[in-house]
Amino acid sequence: MNNMQILEPARPVRGGYKVDVSRGERNRRVSSEWFNRPDDERYLSLDDLWASVKARSERSTSRIVETAKIHVEASRDNAERLQLILPKADAPLAPTHWAFGQLASLVGAPASYLRQLPAPLAGINLQYGLSGHRAEQIKTFETEDGRTELRAVTGPDYGRIYDHELVEAVQRIAGNGTGDTRWKVPGTLDWSTGVYNPDVDITRDTTTLYASDRDVFLFLVDDHNPIEVGKLPDGSPDLYFRGFYCWNSEVGAKTLGIASFYLRAVCQNRNIWGQEEFQEITIRHSKYAASRFAHEAAPALTRFANSSPSGFINGIKAARQQIVARTDEDRETFLRKRGFSKLEAGKIIDKVLVEEGHPPESIFDFVQGITRLARDKTQQDTRLELEGKAKKLLERAG
Repeated sequence: MNNMQILEPARPVRGGYKVDVSRGERNRRVSSEWFNRPDDERYLSLDDLWASVKARSERSTSRIVETAKIHVEASRDNAERLQLILPKADAPLAPTHWAFGQLASLVGAPASYLRQLPAPLAGINLQYGLSGHRAEQIKTFETEDGRTELRAVTGPDYGRIYDHELVEAVQRIAGNGTGDTRWKVPGTLDWSTGVYNPDVDITRDTTTLYASDRDVFLFLVDDHNPIEVGKLPDGSPDLYFRGFYCWNSEVGAKTLGIASFYLRAVCQNRNIWGQEEFQEITIRHSKYAASRFAHEAAPALTRFANSSPSGFINGIKAARQQIVARTDEDRETFLRKRGFSKLEAGKIIDKVLVEEGHPPESIFDFVQGITRLARDKTQQDTRLELEGKAKKLLERAG
């Protein structure tokens, strides 16, 4: 494992660090989570988050049952109430909205249609589907919380990684996530000054630690330790910070994943600005998922947390130093050979000229122009294609 290289910290301006978010990519993933999470899914520390998901797992059990022995019970007095009676179960199970959809999908029934039916009719359809289920077995995930809920229904080989296991892996490098280690909930960019302030009170409006009955999502940054990679056109330092986010669903709503990157700022809406070097690991909840998490994903998170940024710095410096075009003809030829149309090439050159004060000459100049063009695109596929081209160009330079 590499040790973190402690660099001479950049001198902060009043209230934080001056950054240039016109460079690099914008990542909306965390912002999407931030917009869609109600207050009861927002946590102010990793300790609080862990305590919640750990307690839930301790009240949960999982078992494999034969589908032909599951009995669907519906109440005629309550048209919306439907329960499952499993072999040797102490009490009927009430499926959550998510589990009902999983169960319907497993037996080949349209969940949206079944939800519109009175419970007795929906129960008849589900019972028929279970009796003819070709796989013969399912894995249930049940949680006791005042009543016994059926939180997930999966195939028998589903490899569950518990939400608390991911949170524990993050706690090993980030402590409480509130500043007791290098890693913490991010600060906020002041758009009026271009200053990123890492010291913002962690509230339900600013936190990036989330958990619901279906998943967990965490986003942390190392924003008290800026990394200087070259200079901006005005001579001030071009500063980056390290960041990562990760996610999991112990009920099968999504994969487990970890994404690491460098960034220049996080705004109030939790958009990531000036992103570079994005890397991602995902693990499907298949039979050997738990083993892959223990031997691949968790160590990768630790390596990133403790690694030196020298490789990233050297790559950026190499891209800045590699001159590939000195004339307008060279610039257009360079871009056309890499799949850009004449119109796109002109836009990329113009964007660099406006933002940097000179036409593109180095690999780094062209990467910045391409990522700025990507931001203007409203279609996600087109934007991702352009960002992919910029990333490949930077990787080849390094």
